Formats: sequence, C-alpha cells, structure tokens
Amino acid sequence: MASPDKLIVGLGNPGTDYLFNRHNIGFMALDVLAEITQATAWQKKFKGAISRSEIKGFHLLLLKPMTFMNLSGEAVAEALHYYKIEPSDMVVFHDDIDLAEGQIKVKQGGSHGGHNGLRSLDSHIGKNYWRVRMGVGRPDHKADVSDYVLKNFAKTDLLWLEPLLGAIPDALPLLLEDNVSKFIQALPKKEPV
Repeated sequence: MASPDKLIVGLGNPGTDYLFNRHNIGFMALDVLAEITQATAWQKKFKGAISRSEIKGFHLLLLKPMTFMNLSGEAVAEALHYYKIEPSDMVVFHDDIDLAEGQIKVKQGGSHGGHNGLRSLDSHIGKNYWRVRMGVGRPDHKADVSDYVLKNFAKTDLLWLEPLLGAIPDALPLLLEDNVSKFIQALPKKEPV
C-alpha cells in the first residue's frame, strides 16, 4: 500500500465504557469510514489505533488516539512526524456542543473552543489542520457539560447519527479536495423536531 498522504483523526476515549458516548463521535466516524472503505485491520501504533485505506486516489492513515481525549495530540504528533504528513493534510472529526445535534461545520485552523482534544492537538502540532465539528447538542446547564458529553447517545439519536456517519465515506473526498461546501452538502441534515 502506498505511503499515506492524508491523516484522518477521530477524537474519543478508549474503552468499552465510552464506546457510544457523545464525546466519541469522532471514533464512530472513523469506524464507519474504515468499514465502508475496507480499510486494513486496526493496529496499535503511535499511542493509538491505526488503519490504512484508500478513497478516490487518496491514501489515508486513519488514527484513533488511545491516550484519552485530553492527550490526543501526543498520538497525532507521532503519526504526522513518522509519515511526514503536514498538519494541513490532516482532518479531525470531533464532537461539538456548540452545534445542534447532527449539524456539521468545517474549518481549517482557529480556536479550540474549549475542546480539550483540540487543545492538546494545538499544543503539539499547531492549528493548521481541518476540523469537522460534529454537533451533539448542548445540556441545559453549563455545569453539566462533562456529564453530558460522557453520556451515551439516546436511541432516538440514531435517527440522525447513523445516516450522518454512513454518508462520511462518500463525502470525504470532497473535503480532501478542499471543497468544503460540497462536503457539507453531501451530508444529510437532521430534520427539525
């Protein structure tokens, strides 16, 4: 398999206790991407789990840091350095409580917005990478944020979550070609309740 030219990172926490947490939507996105693109089996490397895949001519390294969210930058920095991939050729999927459930926003660079996983990435590799902000909604009270993101998605969330995750593999090449608006248009929108 050719050397990877893009690093695709999903943020989350390792272990079965966190598997279906809102905070793990990045891991979920990579699991679906790996399955649909028939990626290689996950292996332990760079303080994370890695897999290799190819999609529309892009050679991808998929990475789920296994350091827990707050130390994600350690695994990412090691992988970037080893494969000589620039941060600008990296896409990070992560949860965002400032967006409604199922809402997606994409940006390159910018603030970590209080997200500890992004804060760790910024401190290890700088800010010049693509962020796919995946809305998981917000708790009613600010003090509940930690509990909220570490709770599992509700069964009703599957109505928007599964179609969204399932659409990422077909849409991702658009983002890798720097076509942000078409990438977002290719993803399903959550119907208002």
